[in-house]
Amino acid sequence: MAGGGDELKLLGMWASPFVMRVKLALSFKGLSFEDVEEDLFGGKSELLLKSNPVHKKVPVLLHNGKPVCESQIIVQYIDEAFAGTGPSLLPTDPYERAIARFWGAYIDDKLLASFLQATVRGKTEEEKAEGLKQALIAVENMEGAFKEISKGRPFFGGDTVGYLDVTLGAMVAWVHAAEKLYGFRLFDATRSPLLSAWLERFGALDVAKAGLADVEKMVDFVKKRQAQAAAAAASANN
Repeated sequence: MAGGGDELKLLGMWASPFVMRVKLALSFKGLSFEDVEEDLFGGKSELLLKSNPVHKKVPVLLHNGKPVCESQIIVQYIDEAFAGTGPSLLPTDPYERAIARFWGAYIDDKLLASFLQATVRGKTEEEKAEGLKQALIAVENMEGAFKEISKGRPFFGGDTVGYLDVTLGAMVAWVHAAEKLYGFRLFDATRSPLLSAWLERFGALDVAKAGLADVEKMVDFVKKRQAQAAAAAASANN
């Protein structure tokens, strides 16, 4: 129970950065919720298909039975629906709020999309190389955004975690897993010193740890998925 009689249920998959984003928002707001794990590879539940009939994917937040879909929309909804609970994630100033939403969309459309292409979604080495190239360009832009928005303070939200910290923070566990799996660090101390320091600072927060997946578990998960995919491809070619 979230408190005040509100019931929150999160339909998700533990390794998804989009699901981790919602868990981070719930954790920073101090909200309790029921974590409902979906078996995306073995068949989606009727509840998920009913709750998100358009995209049929996680995450979905059920607030007193009413579904809210898409991770950034869910985070904004949580902040607004529970405005009196925990810290505010979005800025109160309308212009600053618009800027936060702009860079939040940039994280998903450019940075995260390219990063996933460079790691788990790219089908060829060329696709993966192009994904990494585009991801590093996005990191450079996010480095500049952090410098401007944080104004020398620890987080995008200033002295405390805000909307962009939660939005980008969903990638923290994946960034560490990618370093172990593929040998590259997305936020490098030389290329992007501000984001590199932010990555360690954010990941060290106890509240962040509660919402992020275990890195070693993620590494094992990716290796098993890759082995299964390779076996399936080999079987299809025989």
